[in-house]
Amino acid sequence: MTPTSLSPIPLTNTAERRRSWLVLAALWLLLLLLASLRPLAVPDEGRYGEIGRWMLVSGDWLTPRLNGIPFFHKPALLYWLEAISLALFGIHELALRLVPALHAALMLVALYLAARRICSEQVARRALWMLGSSLGFLVGGQYVNHDMLVASWIGVAIWCFAFAFAVGDKPDATLARLGFLACALGMLSKGLIGIALPGLVIFCWLLWTRQLKKILALPWLSGLSLFAVVALPWFVLAQQKYPGFFDYMFVGQQFNRYTASVYNNPQPWWFYLLALVLLLFPWVFFALAQVRRVTAMTRATALDIPELWWRLCWVWVLAILLFFSVPHSKLIGYILPVLPPLALLASLGWQRSMAPRRWAQPLLAGLLLLNGALALGLMFKVGDVTRASRTQDVAAVLACAASPADTVFVSDAYPYDLPFYAQTRQPLVVLQDWPTLRRQVGDGWQRELFEGADFDARAAQVLQPLDRLREVAPRAGHWLVVRTGSALTQGLSGWALFYTGAGWSIFQSGASNAGAGTLAPKRPEAAEHKSLPGCKQQRDTGG
Repeated sequence: MTPTSLSPIPLTNTAERRRSWLVLAALWLLLLLLASLRPLAVPDEGRYGEIGRWMLVSGDWLTPRLNGIPFFHKPALLYWLEAISLALFGIHELALRLVPALHAALMLVALYLAARRICSEQVARRALWMLGSSLGFLVGGQYVNHDMLVASWIGVAIWCFAFAFAVGDKPDATLARLGFLACALGMLSKGLIGIALPGLVIFCWLLWTRQLKKILALPWLSGLSLFAVVALPWFVLAQQKYPGFFDYMFVGQQFNRYTASVYNNPQPWWFYLLALVLLLFPWVFFALAQVRRVTAMTRATALDIPELWWRLCWVWVLAILLFFSVPHSKLIGYILPVLPPLALLASLGWQRSMAPRRWAQPLLAGLLLLNGALALGLMFKVGDVTRASRTQDVAAVLACAASPADTVFVSDAYPYDLPFYAQTRQPLVVLQDWPTLRRQVGDGWQRELFEGADFDARAAQVLQPLDRLREVAPRAGHWLVVRTGSALTQGLSGWALFYTGAGWSIFQSGASNAGAGTLAPKRPEAAEHKSLPGCKQQRDTGG
């Protein structure tokens, strides 16, 4: 099957299109509202948000750093955009979440433009409602990590290449180049899957629709040149400064994580089927209702979509679903790239099975409100559920008590969100038995730090032995933040309890400077004008 042209664009009232854009804007504003209702989630949001803040504070735009230590698990696009957003809007959660939220909006816009082109305005707008009301959009679209970024660029790349191939016997060069550009930004978002997944989907689709020979007519020279100019400079510069970077990122953090069984989050093969039910509830059921028609290809036309595009949607879903179901380790955010085609299929399923019914519109409105209520309830509840694992309360106290020159020690667990909320100006000193951990520890926060430290000997100085606590205990200007009840503090001399939060406690060096179990008075040098920037932030926001 080799189509020679796209289906004609249906004539649509300008007012109807304006209505669709208003729906899109309203869904995005709802996303931002929900994003403002909760603190950072740890470890992910604390980790990735702090890396962006540190990039802004340090001025080092080449090297992503966690606690001052190189962090090369993922490429740098997220951190660049976070640093820009924090510089423009201030150091707070919503500034961080604006980055994934903008990419979620990009995913929504791309779906709408594509659906409007290949179906109808009505189907496209319903697909907007379905994707935009889903937990995948309202929660995944505000979560500070790399998943929404790469999912959005994967989707843009697939749409661009698909429309490029669908115009006739020769691909549209401009659309193809936009596809290469989207792949470049996908690679900068999360590495090789930014290229591999669009390539996998388009290859399978071309093969299924007998268009494979068109690949030869792509503008390979200009497309790959554009890809190289955008995607490669950061990787090349990082390799030049840090020998071994390529092996660590591409072999260790991508290929090995895909093939090995020693990493965190092992899940059964059906994990992503359940994930899709949660992320696109209840709309996914209207998409899956069409599975029975897979053996009757000519019925695709009866679903108000040309068979060419119906096949693309299912290839898109199944290829990526199978790709991520293979690894032993699975995370729910990995499956975000399949939400756009599933939303379009769900809208088509609704069009066929529900739209003719008189009560269809009230039911659709009710389900949309239900999804919104679920997302809102989740946002209000998450703060209470995660209170003991976060350090926001401790950070507020520490920021006002400590001066920028003070040293903060941590041990036993790493408080990912503490540097962000306190707005520290130097890395935390992490105390552990590091030689033993290098031999024994698995995939955890300790490995993140000591593997990154191997790239920078100077930064590695923040990883120190536990004996360091006894050395600095007699002198003021040192703080220890640990989980409440940590065995480390039992019988610890020279340190006094300064503050106890929901799950973490602060100890101050120089026992004479702090009353045990009470909130000790500040030292003169830790007066307000010399406090950490997070102190003013907490007071300005009422924290």
